[in-house]
Amino acid sequence: MVKISQAPPGIEGPGFFATSLDKVIGLARANSLWPLPFATSCCGIEFMATMGSNYDLARFGMERMSFSPRQADILLVAGTISKKLGPVLRQVYEQMAEPKWVMSIGACASSGGIFDTYSVLQGIDKVIPVDVYVPGCPPRPEQILDGVLKIQELAKNESLRHRNSSEYQALMDQYKIG
Repeated sequence: MVKISQAPPGIEGPGFFATSLDKVIGLARANSLWPLPFATSCCGIEFMATMGSNYDLARFGMERMSFSPRQADILLVAGTISKKLGPVLRQVYEQMAEPKWVMSIGACASSGGIFDTYSVLQGIDKVIPVDVYVPGCPPRPEQILDGVLKIQELAKNESLRHRNSSEYQALMDQYKIG
């Protein structure tokens, strides 16, 4: 079944429709996200289930998995991230073009999970900014889909000028990302 997106707010008449450019671009971004899966453990298996026919992540415009950071819009970090892997994750994030969003999937990516050890990063938000956290160990595919819907809302409602704002630059400075 095809889901028709609602038109953004605007002025409508016979033969025309006028709205803001922000709304049109937001609608296009939200329905054509190209995810980059960064899966390291059991949460990655749950993410694979989300891509399967039972849950069908493609219905949200995410049928094209991008395994190149330069072509991805959303970074899906699923699983345990060691401290040695932290700089690699940060490099992948920095290689992604703006606008980009990050979803932390599972307890390990969000907070280190049960691995409170010297070698495990206690949350990926120590090295990159995170937009949506998906709880669980491992999270169910329904939870991952809910996180995707939240990312879509962020993409749909983000102003074109948000990435140039002083608040966004302060966040990037906090993470020492130029």
